[in-house]
Amino acid sequence: MTVRFGVLGFGVLGFGVLGPVTAWDPAGEPIALRGPMHRAVLARLIVARGRVVPVGHLVDDLWTAPPEGAVSAVRTFVAALRRALEPDRRPRTPPALLITEGPGYALRAAPDTVDAWRFEQAMATPAALAEALSWWRGPAYADFPEAPWARAERARLTELRLRAVELLAASRAPAEAVPDLDAHVAEHPWREEGWRLLALSLYRTGRQGDALAVLRRAREQLVDRLGLDPGPALRELEASILRQDIPVRSVLADAAADYERNVGARARLDSTVGLLRDLAVTGGGGGLEAAGRHRMATIAAAEELGDPALIARVIGAYDVPAIWTRSDDPARAGKIVAAARRALPSARGAARVRLLATIALETRGATAGPTPGEAVAAARDLDDPRLLAFALNGLFMQTFHRCGLAPERDGIGVELITLAAGHKLPTYEVLGHLIRVQSRSALADFPAADTHAAAADRLAAEHELPLATVFTEWYRAMRQATPSAYRAAADHLAGTGMPGLEHGLLALALLSLDRPDHTLGYGPYTPWAQPHVLLAEGRTEQARDALRGVPDPPADLLSEALWCLIGRAAVAVGDPAAAARTLTALAPAAGQLAAGSGVLDAGPIDDLLATVRRAAA
Repeated sequence: MTVRFGVLGFGVLGFGVLGPVTAWDPAGEPIALRGPMHRAVLARLIVARGRVVPVGHLVDDLWTAPPEGAVSAVRTFVAALRRALEPDRRPRTPPALLITEGPGYALRAAPDTVDAWRFEQAMATPAALAEALSWWRGPAYADFPEAPWARAERARLTELRLRAVELLAASRAPAEAVPDLDAHVAEHPWREEGWRLLALSLYRTGRQGDALAVLRRAREQLVDRLGLDPGPALRELEASILRQDIPVRSVLADAAADYERNVGARARLDSTVGLLRDLAVTGGGGGLEAAGRHRMATIAAAEELGDPALIARVIGAYDVPAIWTRSDDPARAGKIVAAARRALPSARGAARVRLLATIALETRGATAGPTPGEAVAAARDLDDPRLLAFALNGLFMQTFHRCGLAPERDGIGVELITLAAGHKLPTYEVLGHLIRVQSRSALADFPAADTHAAAADRLAAEHELPLATVFTEWYRAMRQATPSAYRAAADHLAGTGMPGLEHGLLALALLSLDRPDHTLGYGPYTPWAQPHVLLAEGRTEQARDALRGVPDPPADLLSEALWCLIGRAAVAVGDPAAAARTLTALAPAAGQLAAGSGVLDAGPIDDLLATVRRAAA
């Protein structure tokens, strides 16, 4: 029977480890892998993620007490696998997939041909989670439940699957999420996030008593099974239900009903944008993702009404501060920019400034069209503090056209803090402090950066702005400069609704420490990390080839750090051209640290320039 492997489609060879280990041919038919030892060899090579596994290691992994002739047996298994995986390979033609290199073997599978690897990529896209979870056919590496070589990878994938279930539930309507979450906590009673989401979903459907009962059941399960009290997230939710939300819910429901009866469609759209803005900044990860999704529907509704002034207001009123320069949803950002450009010709005054600021924010570092400086100048003329703060945020997003612009961004942060503090704009005051955390880090002024991080945390707690602390936690991980600190920061980042920040960041941070974990996905940073992955495997020629194809880094907060990766790889493989490119790009940042992101530090730029200068000579 043909296997419909949704992760791949047809026309490509595929491998499955999210269940029993298997392989599919390009037509989707299962490939006969013969016996369990053949599947074990294939699985062990998939765990290695393209790295060479010496024959001796394979022997030790396959047998507790290797028999005489074990090495020959491994070679026989490999030969059989090659025939199964590349049946059309001509005699004496080198294999392209399961190759021999040095002391052992490696599986050179493309990243999109292994279901587990694609599952990791899908974690960054909430819309893909439902399909990705359907790829699981059983426990990961189900054929080898006791194999030591599979234990860590199986545990890691299992954790990812549980997290995906919770992320998917958080993105669904509460009533839809309840049945799946109920089953989830029954099977995994130690998952506090599962209990929290179940109680929250019940509460949001009006079942307050059931929500409190779930929280009591969670406490009993955690105490009885693990001897642990519930964590702060569960305690906070229970206190919120008991103390605050009951009267608020009643007032909000009554007001909403009256509003719906008495206010017209245009006014309701205007008000909806304000609600979405509050949801984005105070609602945590789920709120940010939901606000973005509903924002598109609101813009579409405004365009259907055909009122240019309303369209401009609906697009521009979503003045949610933005600090990270990689979009969480590039496709959605592109649609917002397109709608803003359509509305721009007929907009005047504050409406035009808001559209210009929106374009600057949503295009991130890719400057195009009207300059954000026009928006700032116009906002100053209009003497509107909130409008000026929004325009300054757009200007900040466009100060990445070359390396070394931390002083300019620092000036924007100073103005934002002064402006926001004087006019009670706490979200923009937090933004100003976060900008200065980044810029002072680039300028090696960590005492000042520490002060601004503390100020951002204080304001975030006072005004219920939970996402701000994601950036201060990553900053403190950068200051500690240890893998454990970065891993803890990454754990707290999951589920915040910021895939543009999350995807690949942990792997890149560990690489910046020279403590890489190449089993993690580098996501959008793969082109710049790949030469270093190959160098770690001793594949210098392949690293040199990969470096030749590496593009210039995008104009964003991590551009200096990515240029440092290019420069270090150029020195390692002896590539004068790549070294010269790095010199040209990083020269304006002389005297700074490659720490302007505020989340990782790639070191003093002067030190790198000196090393690269010798390689370029």
